[in-house]
Amino acid sequence: MAVINCPGCQKKISDKAKKCTHCQLELAGLDADKLALLKKVSAVEKSQQLMNHSFIAMLLFCGGFLYLYWQNAQPGTWEYVGSITSAVVGFILYIVTRVRLLLVKRSRK
Repeated sequence: MAVINCPGCQKKISDKAKKCTHCQLELAGLDADKLALLKKVSAVEKSQQLMNHSFIAMLLFCGGFLYLYWQNAQPGTWEYVGSITSAVVGFILYIVTRVRLLLVKRSRK
């Protein structure tokens, strides 16, 4: 008995299982077309998830940056430190997420 990844949810299951215990996918009736469709759907879901992370990172960056200038936070105050930290973390997360998104799109080809 070997352990394989489920084609639907990518979690570990037995190769003898007839149904995935995690996502309830019927493994008995899978053919090449269904596997290709599952792979395509999984890639789209991963891409959407990364786009959502990218949006959240951009909100974090913009929120910190705009708070810094709209509230005129003075250096040394907690508002200044918080807004700078938010902007820097948001920027770094945005760049990392966009690189991950690029790698996911490149791996689909």
